[in-house]
Amino acid sequence: MINIQVERFALASAFRISRGAKTEADVVTVEVMRGGFTGRGECVPYARYRETVESVRAQIRTLPADISRADLQKALPAGAARNAVDCALWDLEAKMQGKPVWQLAGLPQPVPQITAYTLSLDTPDAMEEAARKNAHRPLLKIKLGTPDDLPRLQAVRRGAPGPAIIVDANEGWSVFDYIALAPHLVDLGVKLVEQPLPAVNDDALRGIARPLPVCADESSHSRRELTDLVGKYDVVNIKLDKTGGLTEAIALRRAAEAAGLKIMVGCMVGSSLSMAPAVLLAQGAAYVDLDGPLLLAEDRPQGLLYDAAGVHPPQADLWG
Repeated sequence: MINIQVERFALASAFRISRGAKTEADVVTVEVMRGGFTGRGECVPYARYRETVESVRAQIRTLPADISRADLQKALPAGAARNAVDCALWDLEAKMQGKPVWQLAGLPQPVPQITAYTLSLDTPDAMEEAARKNAHRPLLKIKLGTPDDLPRLQAVRRGAPGPAIIVDANEGWSVFDYIALAPHLVDLGVKLVEQPLPAVNDDALRGIARPLPVCADESSHSRRELTDLVGKYDVVNIKLDKTGGLTEAIALRRAAEAAGLKIMVGCMVGSSLSMAPAVLLAQGAAYVDLDGPLLLAEDRPQGLLYDAAGVHPPQADLWG
């Protein structure tokens, strides 16, 4: 049996990127029940990929109740719907076998990982104040993608002189913006920029000097796009809602590393149930961005633990 539920989590404050703002996170939670056991998974439908809560529910309803993980990879495309079911099936298998998912998947035993904390797009003064409040964190992620990005980043650096910084342009730049901004961002201690160019125009990155490493986000979903990323990007951001679950995410990470790309493990804005499988994938990644629950007004019960050591692996009563 497969149960589908839509849940809404209020955000602690408005979350803004170059494409718009949100104050709530709408997620789809899936429960797969077999033999007295229940596995759970969560996904975050994303409008950028033409997903809605309704479209995701419709996709999941096409599945037979007894579908296997292997058959699921063929039954649904990479995306949020497959992610929720795939992660629920991993959780179910762990409960039925009495073994944690990391063992079943052949992954290293998980330990806490330092995660980025995201500052959303705002005025320079507001971003400086937000940076000051979070200056104790080791890694900040800054949402950019506007004509006035440099003053915003300079304001963040004034507010938080110590942390490492990664920036996310959310497809808001041109290649000329990247070329002009990159040296200044490097001087300000920025380590990485995510998706500076629109995915449809990112061939302009091929062959240019990249003093600031570039990470593929909207340009990368599953292994299907991997060959096209080499030569344009230095890092690939793996999100389970893009890959369609942990199964494909593990395969993508291994293939990307074999192709010489570094790994970032990221997330949409969701609850700890959405982050939990990604914590297993994030072990040893160059960059981890699994701060979704920190942006919520209230997380799920038994949510992930975040402390000075980073985001901790999930407990069995949450997932896995």
